[in-house]
Amino acid sequence: MLDIADELHRWCEQGRDFAVATVVATSGSAPRQPGAALAVDSDGTAIGSVSGGCVEGAVYELCRSALETGDRVLERFGYSDEDAFAVGLTCGGVIDILVTPVRNGERADGSPVDGTDRETLAAAAAAAARGEPAAVARIVEGPAELLGRALLVRPDGSYAGSLGGHPELDRTAAGEARALLDAGRTETVGIGAEGSRCGQPVVLLVESSVPPPRMIVFGAIDFASALVRVGKFLGHHVTVCDARPVFATARRFPEADEIVVDWPHRYLESQELDGRTVLCVLTHDAKFDVPLLERALKLPVAYVGAMGSRRTHLDRLQRLRDAGVTELELARLRSPIGLDLGARTPEETALSIAAEIVADRRGGTGVPLTGAHTPIHHDTAGTPAGRIGSVA
Repeated sequence: MLDIADELHRWCEQGRDFAVATVVATSGSAPRQPGAALAVDSDGTAIGSVSGGCVEGAVYELCRSALETGDRVLERFGYSDEDAFAVGLTCGGVIDILVTPVRNGERADGSPVDGTDRETLAAAAAAAARGEPAAVARIVEGPAELLGRALLVRPDGSYAGSLGGHPELDRTAAGEARALLDAGRTETVGIGAEGSRCGQPVVLLVESSVPPPRMIVFGAIDFASALVRVGKFLGHHVTVCDARPVFATARRFPEADEIVVDWPHRYLESQELDGRTVLCVLTHDAKFDVPLLERALKLPVAYVGAMGSRRTHLDRLQRLRDAGVTELELARLRSPIGLDLGARTPEETALSIAAEIVADRRGGTGVPLTGAHTPIHHDTAGTPAGRIGSVA
């Protein structure tokens, strides 16, 4: 749901009623991961996606129906051996979709709609839209009357809303959600009957919204300009750093979020970086590279890559060894940077670098999928779809 937080926040501010369908579990070759969402308002306007097109039409109708009835719905979509072209995922995957109406008023039977979830989801969407770290935990398996109930959890562990059961369930869920928020992860987590205090175990989908991961590009060269564009396309907050003010300018890098004129190693030392940060060293000049990489390879960042020929790479390795960098630290260095795509132009080189970053993050091999016997999706996480029970 938080992947479409900007639009949902606007809808909430405008007072619109809507239903949001969220992927809560997957199995096999599912096109979208838990947390992906599609929302439909009372006028029939749709935003987001849950399947890349496979079942969008059916999910759209579920949202329209939930808006009318006010009822939460958990629905499974999967491949049908009898009719591969029936509503389902013909790619062979299975996804479970939770549809939650977010509205005021009455249900179809005349009973009032509980506005607690609307307030909670609206607050979660607002926080995500502002770029503030927040997590929303929703029950996706458990007592039918609690299905879809939501809790907003903040980085300090405070929370708003309620999962509708025992207060101990809220406290336990908040603790689980805070841990996932700290790691910037979205996944399902189970809570036993004792922890839930509602007579049976529950499964939560915890969606984390954190600031975008950082990409720091060192070296204000033509290749950096192309990499900045690709980095932004991948959703990074991109910084360009170079000690030469004539090259490190906003005019040359209009798409960068930040331009820094400083010695790369000095700038790196001033930053607080996390495990999602990627560092791309494009300077291929020893006076910049060695002091920078000497520090970068000791940091708990996701990726460190350096541009240069194989001769430059061997010379750089020796200089780093002479500076006291260990073999274990050197093993983290991706150099020459990028995957072998035969790249020549700055744009092609940026693509090869981005491909290596994605493969490194997702556990990909970088080999062609044609004829390969490796999984297409390496990082499928969360509760298998088989664990989520159907709810009448």
